[in-house]
Amino acid sequence: MASSYVQDRPAASPVDRLATSPVSSPSTSMPRPNALSNKLTSVLSASYADREIRDALQTLDERGIENTPETRRLLRLDVQKEVIQCNGEIINEFGQIAEEMKEAVSAAHQETAPMLEEATSLLERKQEVETKQLLLEAFNKHFTVSGEDLLVLTSSAEPVNDEFFVVLARVKRIHRDCQVLLGSENQRLGVEIMEQSSRDLNAAFQRLYRWTQREFKTLNLENPQISSAIRRALRVLAERPSLFQSCLDYFAEAREHILSDSFHTALTGVSSTGDHSSAKPIEIFAHDPLRYLGDMLAWTHSATVSEKEALEVLFISDGDAIAKGIQAGIVSEPWSRFGDEETEVFDGRKALDGLVNRDLAGVARTLKQRVEQVIQSHEESTLAYQIANLINFYRVTFNKLLGSESSLLATLTELEESALRQFRATLKDRVLAVQNDPPPAPADLKHPEFLLEALEQLKTLMKTFDTSLTPASSREEVFKPVLEAALDPYLQVCETLARDLDKPAGTILKLNIIHVSREALAPFPFTAEKVTELDDTIEELEAKLIIHQHSFFLHTSGLHPLLAALAPLSSPTSPENLSLIPTLPPFQPASLTQTSQTLDDFLPSALMDAMENLKNLLDSEAARAVTDEAAGRFCEDFEFVERKVGEVGEMLAERNGGEGGGLRALFPRTSAEIRVLLS
Repeated sequence: MASSYVQDRPAASPVDRLATSPVSSPSTSMPRPNALSNKLTSVLSASYADREIRDALQTLDERGIENTPETRRLLRLDVQKEVIQCNGEIINEFGQIAEEMKEAVSAAHQETAPMLEEATSLLERKQEVETKQLLLEAFNKHFTVSGEDLLVLTSSAEPVNDEFFVVLARVKRIHRDCQVLLGSENQRLGVEIMEQSSRDLNAAFQRLYRWTQREFKTLNLENPQISSAIRRALRVLAERPSLFQSCLDYFAEAREHILSDSFHTALTGVSSTGDHSSAKPIEIFAHDPLRYLGDMLAWTHSATVSEKEALEVLFISDGDAIAKGIQAGIVSEPWSRFGDEETEVFDGRKALDGLVNRDLAGVARTLKQRVEQVIQSHEESTLAYQIANLINFYRVTFNKLLGSESSLLATLTELEESALRQFRATLKDRVLAVQNDPPPAPADLKHPEFLLEALEQLKTLMKTFDTSLTPASSREEVFKPVLEAALDPYLQVCETLARDLDKPAGTILKLNIIHVSREALAPFPFTAEKVTELDDTIEELEAKLIIHQHSFFLHTSGLHPLLAALAPLSSPTSPENLSLIPTLPPFQPASLTQTSQTLDDFLPSALMDAMENLKNLLDSEAARAVTDEAAGRFCEDFEFVERKVGEVGEMLAERNGGEGGGLRALFPRTSAEIRVLLS
């Protein structure tokens, strides 16, 4: 059939032949491709030996299709129609099968529905049971504590280690989370769990409290740091302020006993238990009172520093954790507040200073007894002041170390005041002895012996005070009472001695006393106010000596009567007063001649005689300055008299026609000559 189909094919049309024949182009020798030629090429290149073509031709053979143009044109449509019909038949057949299967499934569903419903119910119940099981396991895991953990938490046979604190933290979390249960429908369960966790927590805190007390008994603060377990225990105990405070009280009592025994051993060389120390006992080797007190205070300071450094680990490094724990404890135990304030914040530095202060309470009591014995057994004012200054040094040091509220600082303040009272009492007794039986004034007008002793004592006091830690801004004010007690009473006694002497001896004695006192005070800056006061007194006394020397020049030279006669004249330069001057007795020729002669006799040794008046003044420069000032005033007085004598001579010369210059002849000395002789 295939061969006939090929043979029956009509002959190619002219168009087909044209399409298959080569066409030559006038411009090129290559054929020009087009759709028809491509199609022909594709058909001609097909191989009839191909399996698909053979199958297609065989199918056409089996159908008995004639090879006509109409058949070839409708071949594709016929094939598609057959395919559609076949598909439709298949669909109909599958529809019948689906209907039968539907009826079978419906029947099976009706038979299995009860079992499915029961299975679904069982699955839902299983899921609920599994959910409850998971919730129960989670609940037990979160809200229950195993027997082993409770044993770790409450048994005294178990160590207090990291496991203990882990279990404790878990129980605290359970106790805290019970509030969720109390807010739900399971309030009874929440109350039961909270009660159980509270009992467990109380037992754990009591155990931790007892363990901490046992550890404090064997704690060695001289060795490095406090163990981390104790530090952690204190942080946890801070959540129970009452237990925390009891631990601190217990620790303070233990440390007070240890430090008191150590101090007793340092003093005597024998401990309270009878053990002997290899160190040199302070009481045996410190014979000097100051060294004895200094060694005791130095030991106390060293012990305080060591104690504070050892305990800083407790309150400074973990201060925030302890503060938070105490705040939490105050919320849960409002009755356990440390003070009366409603909101009290834990201060680690303050707590540290307070604990160190309590640890040193026994040492402070022993120190107070020993220092008071030394103060009362010595009645030297200088020693008492040195003791007070030594205590003041350590008081300032302890103020920086422990704060102003320290009881040890209060003890040192009390001891310092006691030493100052002893100083003032012994000083007062000595002053009273001098005041009740004052020695006579020295014949050479030098400073009395008791004043030199007082100044030597004052120098020692000033040197002692100069080494103190008193701030520079307040040194003068602080030392002022000492000056008033150690110097002023002696100066008052000297004032009494000088008051009984004639002039200028009393003034010279005062000047000598003030000068030597000033020299003693001048090297120390904190006596500047007193030195200024003494300088003012020196100026006043030197002014008195200038007046005395000036009077000596006037009376010894004979010039005083002339000045005294001119003094009543209200205006010596007026013609009326000038005319009265020749009538005055001192200006009579005989008297004026005698005055001139006295002046001539005085001038050669005037300075030497004047300096002789001040020979007992220890400050030779002051004596020279006073005499020079008095001589200068004398020269001014002489110039005044000289000028009046000249004016009277000129007036008489005018009245007598050129005669009358006799006064000037009787008083020939000039002011220039006087200045030369007195220079």
